[in-house]
Amino acid sequence: MVKQLLRLMTELSSHRWLSRVMGAFSHSRLSRFMIPVFIRSYHIPAAEAEKTAGEYRTLNEFFSRRLKPGMRPVASGEQAVASPVDAMITAMGDINCGTIMNVKGQDYTLEDLLNHSPHLELYKKGYYFVLYLSPTDYHRIHSPLTGQLRESDYIRGRAYPVNDFGMRHMKSVLSRNERLITYIAGSYGETAVVKVGAMNVSSIRYTDENATEWQRGDDLAYFEFGSTVVLLLESGTFTPRPGLTVDTKVKMGELLGEMQRAT
Repeated sequence: MVKQLLRLMTELSSHRWLSRVMGAFSHSRLSRFMIPVFIRSYHIPAAEAEKTAGEYRTLNEFFSRRLKPGMRPVASGEQAVASPVDAMITAMGDINCGTIMNVKGQDYTLEDLLNHSPHLELYKKGYYFVLYLSPTDYHRIHSPLTGQLRESDYIRGRAYPVNDFGMRHMKSVLSRNERLITYIAGSYGETAVVKVGAMNVSSIRYTDENATEWQRGDDLAYFEFGSTVVLLLESGTFTPRPGLTVDTKVKMGELLGEMQRAT
């Protein structure tokens, strides 16, 4: 009964009007007074930020902060795939005939996640990571490899929570929330960076709307209070780093594995 009530409350609070209200506050000058509370509450390593806490004009500006140069070394090597974010790996593994298996007890189809994009054919036997960003984490998203923009796809959706409760007890959160998908063509195949919005302020923005290519580790996009990244690697092109497991915490730039030419 309690779970059903919580699920109903979440359904009612996931509408975009609430996200807009929360977004308006987080962009207001008044919200800057919340920054010290935010830092203390979530134990945020504010010393990593490129500015001091007092220099940020709004809570959103702090939340989408950049880091000081050199704070996140990026994996080297032509075939390296770097983590696009600071995050917890909540699921990872082979994609089985177009299905991403057992993400917090639920399965997801590529058709739903990618909104029936023709790109899904490239990933039906590929590899995936689900990377969850907590409020403590740095919330900019970087390119996992060097490549060119093949397509960008924005999908309107809801703003369900992507925390443990939301992922376990709400149906198909990753496929129902707002998503911004970047398809990047690299030397060894295509990669899809699926950025999933979250509850309260569901907003995902490109750092440079006109960018058409990136080097590994380049600033790609950022969340305004969110969320989760699903990283998809083309079928037959990726080998994960040995020893990497679910519930591993990774930093942006950290090696996730290596690409090779599809066989």
